[in-house]
Amino acid sequence: MPSAADPGNAIDLHLSIDYAYELAQATLFREQLSPSNDPLGPLPEARELDFKQSRHVITPRAELAIYNDTWLWAALPIIVAQERELTLADGATRDGLSTIADGLLPAQGFDARDGGGATAGNLLFRGASRSGLDQVYLGLGIAPMSQKRDPTKPTWKLGAELRLAVGRVMRFDALAPAKETGVGRGVHELRLMTSVGKRFARSEGWFEMFWQTPLIEKEASLFGDPGFGSTNTQLGQIAGASFGGEIYALADRVNHNYISFDFGASVIAHFEGRDYSEMWEVFALAGDSRGGGPLILDRDPTMMGVQPLSHPGISNIENYLENVARFAVRAQLGQHVRFSLGVNLVWKTDHIISFADAGVDLPTCGGGVSSACENDVNDLVNPNTREVNPVAAPRIDLVGHRYHSENNFGVVFGLQGQVLW
Repeated sequence: MPSAADPGNAIDLHLSIDYAYELAQATLFREQLSPSNDPLGPLPEARELDFKQSRHVITPRAELAIYNDTWLWAALPIIVAQERELTLADGATRDGLSTIADGLLPAQGFDARDGGGATAGNLLFRGASRSGLDQVYLGLGIAPMSQKRDPTKPTWKLGAELRLAVGRVMRFDALAPAKETGVGRGVHELRLMTSVGKRFARSEGWFEMFWQTPLIEKEASLFGDPGFGSTNTQLGQIAGASFGGEIYALADRVNHNYISFDFGASVIAHFEGRDYSEMWEVFALAGDSRGGGPLILDRDPTMMGVQPLSHPGISNIENYLENVARFAVRAQLGQHVRFSLGVNLVWKTDHIISFADAGVDLPTCGGGVSSACENDVNDLVNPNTREVNPVAAPRIDLVGHRYHSENNFGVVFGLQGQVLW
């Protein structure tokens, strides 16, 4: 870790660059509702689509010490390329797909890289090629305990990081899909973290925890509260813990040459909220208010008729866990150069990706009229009232129509180079 104002060491500066190649896949199931279903049994699901995504990310990072074991950092995770596609799952056909029957996708498919043209074979949807920057990371770290200063103690670090949304917001335009290539979510976030590590003769154990929460959204963001009976409209919070150990195959303390193998695991909890799912572009396509898709929303449910509002594509996503196994080979050449090569294996638990609530049942008014209560005595969300959630689309959010993301697996290959001053 960087430090400054130490005897013989005025200031430290660490520069690094990371490269990550990410592959992710999932199978999308859809609930099937029919009168023949057992009312006490689980809803049957139909296997409909296979999802695949690839992404290249380059992250320059700088850490500058400002005092004893206290430092600032900045990082720019640049998405060089991001590609997504949906294909027919094993056993599924275009004629038997409820996604097509319900009008969410045309039978001929949709290729955003070909102006919305038809797709061939099993390919049903291909998104635009995207690139750019989502957030800038700015952080402050401090180490209340340092093994370097007191060999009897572990190194304990505390950190806080602001993730400022600066990139172009990720949107989908059915009429000009190639023009919308942003990767940003337009959400400012705060991340708090802590870690503990203890070095022994030829090994080191470590443990980390973090919590991340959205703060505010940019005006252009798809996240936001439309009012009325809307719930859980923000990006979901994240929290996680990691642990592992590092074994040194070579530890030349005189010349500062090291080679080590790092093994670890992480468990990350994604809490309920709205987010970009595997189906977000399809939802946005089916909810474009310039057309007649089945997901077009009503901007004001209290007014007569429908005031068309485009579905943003983002949807309510159920809580789920992300489990990661980490493997890395690290090396240090002298006092100033480090590099590493690693791979992460990622598995996510099954979860629902479209289940917005119909709205909020307001309490019965005790007298008079108020926007915080209703005149009716019931436990229902009354249609055409302020209780209705404007961003709920029954075609995908209602029980029996929801989408499930299952068989989630991913792999991340990473390279890192670091120069220390």
